[in-house]
Amino acid sequence: MEKKHITSAISQTFGKFANKEFPSWFQNIVNQSYVSLMGLDMSEFHAPSSYKSLNALFTRHLREPRHFSLAAEDFISPCDSLISECGKLVDDYALQIKGMRYKTDELLGQSFTQEEKAQVHNGDFINFYLSPKDYHRYHIPTNLKVLKAVHIPGKFYPVNFPSLKKRLNLFIENERVVIQCETMQGKRFYMVLVSALNVGVMKVAFEPRIQTNADVHGEQVYEFKDLYLDKGEDFGCFEMGSTIVIISEQDMFKEILVKAGDKVKFGDTIAKLNI
Repeated sequence: MEKKHITSAISQTFGKFANKEFPSWFQNIVNQSYVSLMGLDMSEFHAPSSYKSLNALFTRHLREPRHFSLAAEDFISPCDSLISECGKLVDDYALQIKGMRYKTDELLGQSFTQEEKAQVHNGDFINFYLSPKDYHRYHIPTNLKVLKAVHIPGKFYPVNFPSLKKRLNLFIENERVVIQCETMQGKRFYMVLVSALNVGVMKVAFEPRIQTNADVHGEQVYEFKDLYLDKGEDFGCFEMGSTIVIISEQDMFKEILVKAGDKVKFGDTIAKLNI
């Protein structure tokens, strides 16, 4: 059996600690310390002491729903994050960070046909970096149909800026879940959930069979026939910070309204669709 990479072992160990429910007095110290250390803004959430484990704090839900545009052309941010990079794909090359490019064909893995991969060549990409202090849940950015989800086992290297600057093809080496989507206008795009150190789990609500950082060998493919999801719908979470990459078909977007270095929140309109 293939030996686990050290990053996987570290993430699993951290996950056990994060999931443990300590006595309330000690759990409160753990939670408050994390909030203070990371600088979490808890104004939209319940008090830190109300969460029974560190993982419950990581994966916290909003206390009240956020408002966002329901206009068909408005494409919203799926998460609270920093835009670490965005722009036009050159053939199948995207930027991990300025000066560090990678092939999107490799990011998408082996379970999509070359024709499916070619659909997004020369399209657009947006990288969303979720830091450990960010809200960890992710949401649907536009009304869409899910066609396929692929779980690709891999490593758990950090996805922070120092790591992005020194490790070429980091997104391709790390474990990920690739979700193939289609907009109501028939345009294809991919949402790629990328793991990171201490992100032991990436939850995908519409496909509970996806078990990340587990004893899985080879790509796992899940296909869907009539799976429609609404804009703003909560479809899962990272257990700690990580990255989402959106790769779109050429001309799916009329305009992208964000640039590298921008901070965004789930619900912000970040692009306009061609409708």
